[in-house]
Amino acid sequence: MVGAARLSGGALRHLTGACLSLLLLACTAQAAVPERGAVATAHPLASEVGRDILASGGNAFDAAVAVTAALAVVEPYGSGLGGGGFFLLREAGEPPHYRFLDARERAPLQASADLYRRDGQVRRELSLNGPLAAAIPGTPAALVELAERRGRLPLQRSLAAAIALAEGGFEVDSVYRQRAGWRLDALRDDAESARLFLHAGDLPPLGHRLRQPELAATLRLLADKGHDGFYRGPLAERLVEGVRAAGGIWTLDDLAGYRTVEREPLRFAIDTRHELIGAPPPSAGGLILAQSLGLLQRLDWRASDGVERSHLIIESLRRAYRDRGELGDPDFVEPPLARLLAPSYLDRLAAGIDRTRATPSAELPPASPWREGEHTTHFAVMDAEGNAVAATLSLNMMFGAAFTVPGTGVLLNDEMDDFAADIEGSNAYGLVGSQANAIAGGKRPLSSMSPTFIESDAAMASFGTPGGSRIPSMVLLSVLAYLEGRPVEAWPAVPRFHHQYLPDRVQYEADAFDESQLAALRARGHRLSLIERDYGNQQVLFWDKRSGAVQAASDPRGIGRALTVPATPAR
Repeated sequence: MVGAARLSGGALRHLTGACLSLLLLACTAQAAVPERGAVATAHPLASEVGRDILASGGNAFDAAVAVTAALAVVEPYGSGLGGGGFFLLREAGEPPHYRFLDARERAPLQASADLYRRDGQVRRELSLNGPLAAAIPGTPAALVELAERRGRLPLQRSLAAAIALAEGGFEVDSVYRQRAGWRLDALRDDAESARLFLHAGDLPPLGHRLRQPELAATLRLLADKGHDGFYRGPLAERLVEGVRAAGGIWTLDDLAGYRTVEREPLRFAIDTRHELIGAPPPSAGGLILAQSLGLLQRLDWRASDGVERSHLIIESLRRAYRDRGELGDPDFVEPPLARLLAPSYLDRLAAGIDRTRATPSAELPPASPWREGEHTTHFAVMDAEGNAVAATLSLNMMFGAAFTVPGTGVLLNDEMDDFAADIEGSNAYGLVGSQANAIAGGKRPLSSMSPTFIESDAAMASFGTPGGSRIPSMVLLSVLAYLEGRPVEAWPAVPRFHHQYLPDRVQYEADAFDESQLAALRARGHRLSLIERDYGNQQVLFWDKRSGAVQAASDPRGIGRALTVPATPAR
C-alpha cells in the first residue's frame, strides 16, 4: 500500500492523486447517525460534567469546553488555565470537516535561545520551576474559541460546573496524593501553591475538600468577558505583576497577543479503508503515527505475531522517532512533512528494517535528542450528531511550574522546558532539528501530544493519552488493536512498550512480554528496560456507522470514566 498525506503549513497538499483518492471517505453512505453521545475523561467528575452538558442539549464542542474547565479544577497536576493543549475537531457533515485547534503555549516575547544559560551553562532547573519556566497559556483562549465558533450553549453555561467545583471543592483521592507527593518540595517552595494544593505544608489527607475560590473567580471572568477576561484588563495585569515579581518575563503584550491557531490536521491513508486524522506540527505525534503505520503496512504487520510483530513495531518507532527532531513551530519553521511522508521515503525506511535483527540507533543518521514532560491529560467526546473532539491538555511537569500567581488561582505551566534549551550541548552534530525547536519569543515548543481519529466508511474511532514522548507509541499500539478488530475496552488496556530512537532501549510494562519473548527480543539485539509503574491514561471512543452504536472506554490504569448519553434533540 502506498501512503499519502494531506498536511498543513506548506506546499504539500497532494502526494499522489492515486493515493489521495483513498482518502475520500464515503461518509455520505452512512446507514446511521450515532445512537447516543459519549464522553471519556481521566477523572470521574469531569466525565459527569461532560455527560450533563450533552444531556442538556449541548454539542460535543460545548462538552469539550466544560470538560476542559472541569479538569483544570480537579486535575491541577495534569492541566489547567495556566497551560495549553491541542483539540482535534470533527464537524459532522457529508463529508465531515476536520480542524485542529492549536492552543499550545507560546514563549514570552522577551525569551531568547540563551534564556536559561548562566555562566555559559544551561541551568535546567530554571525551565522547570517558577515563573521563568512558564510560557503564555493557551487553554483559556481555546475555551472561548470553541464556545463562540462551534458551541451551542453560552460560555457561562459550559463553565458553570467548573466554577461550582472550584468554589465547593472536590475530595482529594489517592491519585492526587501520589502526584502531589512527586512534586511536594516544589509546591512547598511557592507559598501560594502550598496554600492551595497542600494542607499545612503537607499532602492533604484522603477526603480533604480542596477548594479554589480564586480559580472560580478567574473562570467567572472568562465566562463573563471571554478572551479579554483573561488576556486583558485587571486579571492580565495581576498575572503579569505576579510573574514579574517572582522573576518571570511576561508582559501585557504577551497576553494580549495570544491567539489560538486553527490548522489543517495531518491526514494519512493507512490502507484502502482507514484514514488517520491526526496532529500536525507543532505536534510531532501525527508524523510519528503516520510514519509508523506506513512502515508497518509495508512490512505486512498483520501477517506476523508475537515477537516478530513486536520487533517490527519497535523498528518502525525507532525510525519514526528519529525524524521527530526535524520539526518545530510551523509559524517559524517550514516542516519537511512532504519529504518525511513521501511514499518513496517510507519505502526506503521499510527496506532498511531487518526482520531478524535490531538496528542500533547509532547505525541510523543522527538526530536530536529531546525531553518532554509526561504529565498531561486527555479526553474524548462525541455527540449524537457525529461532532467529536479529541483533546490532549498539559502543564508539562506534574503541577507545571509549581507556581500559582497570587490572587488568581492560575497554576502556571513549565512548557518552556519542551524547547531545545541547550542546542550546543544536546546535539554534537548541530542538526537543524535542534534549531527548529530552539527558544524564540512568540514560538510554540514542539510536542508529542497526539489526539487522533481513525475514520473509514464503516466507523470512526478516537484515541489519545498523556505520557510525554511516549504518547505516539501508546496511541500506535491502541490503533493497531483497533485495526485488528479487538473490542473497544481492549484499546486503552493493551500492554505497552516504547522505543524513541534515543536512548537506544525498549521500555516496557511488566505485562507486555513474557520471559520467552524477552529472551527472543534480546537475541535480536534489543536492549530492554522494565518500567516499574504503568504509564499513560488513554481515553477512547468508537462509533459504528452501520448500526449507530457508540462505545467509549477509559484506561484501566487510571481513575477515569467513560459515559454514554442518550440522544437529545437539538435546541
